[in-house]
Amino acid sequence: MPHSHRAWIWTPGAGLDGLQLIRKPLSQPGPGQVLVANRAIALNPVDWKICELGHSDWHQGTVPGVDGAGTIASIGEDVDLRLGTRVAYHQSLSRDGSFAEYSLLDASLLMHLPGNLEYAAAAAVPCPALTAWQALAKVAVGASTDVLVTGAGGAVGFYLAQLAVQRGLRVWATAGEKHHARLKQLGVVKVFDYQASDWPARLQAALGDRPLHALFDTVSAAHASNLAPLLGYNGHLVCIQDRQETAPLAAFSTAISLHEVALNSIHTRGRLLDRQALKVDGEILLQMVADGRLLAPERLNFVFEALPEALRQLKDGSSSGKWVTSLD
Repeated sequence: MPHSHRAWIWTPGAGLDGLQLIRKPLSQPGPGQVLVANRAIALNPVDWKICELGHSDWHQGTVPGVDGAGTIASIGEDVDLRLGTRVAYHQSLSRDGSFAEYSLLDASLLMHLPGNLEYAAAAAVPCPALTAWQALAKVAVGASTDVLVTGAGGAVGFYLAQLAVQRGLRVWATAGEKHHARLKQLGVVKVFDYQASDWPARLQAALGDRPLHALFDTVSAAHASNLAPLLGYNGHLVCIQDRQETAPLAAFSTAISLHEVALNSIHTRGRLLDRQALKVDGEILLQMVADGRLLAPERLNFVFEALPEALRQLKDGSSSGKWVTSLD
């Protein structure tokens, strides 16, 4: 076991330009913790957003990053896991994260990897797939099975569209044109180009008398609010980016339900049963990916030393796919 490891650290107020690659002393796990040797690290939009906006628990030297996969290298007290176990994880934003060769983690939320799933594929699952899973779980069965996923070309929307189809829902989506063919192959009824100003009217025309039961928005609270009138009676507006601070429609009108999704809050608000359920859900999703029942977004590979540049491209949207780096 080395005494130090390479890690990208954050500088307050400096955004992505302030990320520095240093050698950092290697911490040892305490009770209920494990040290994971990262074999793959995946990037998510929350990573660049928190690097730029900051976080109340961050300080000079904090390691960003929420998603990774690797092997257990060291075990703390009261942990019933074996060294070398292959795992994936979604780390708390309040602790040093995955942008490092080693990560210190809560053992209760580690997800075991199927034997046939490579680390790079596993690292791309936790944040977007679990977010999609939680978003879908918000919606009860309704009179209609028609649902809309906005931004289905992104990782969360791509996983969500598939999960909704597999649940038996009639899925409509918005995405850039380059994603249309693949989404249709996965069972989406129709994909609208989000850049076309008339797509909401075209969706309503295609629905006819069928009400839209749920709208999963991956763009912003304002975007979701503007689309709320598309929902039918007792529909569901599920916000994956931001949330609705005020009701977007008049009271006692269509009686829609408002939902927010906050995966990372499991670390601060979740109790034991919540953590156990999330671990089970994550392992189900990892197995689905391993079996080919759940397809991952196109993978964009980068080298660990170029992590800030990959974050910039993720922010700019200059490349479409899931950014992942593999570590030796």
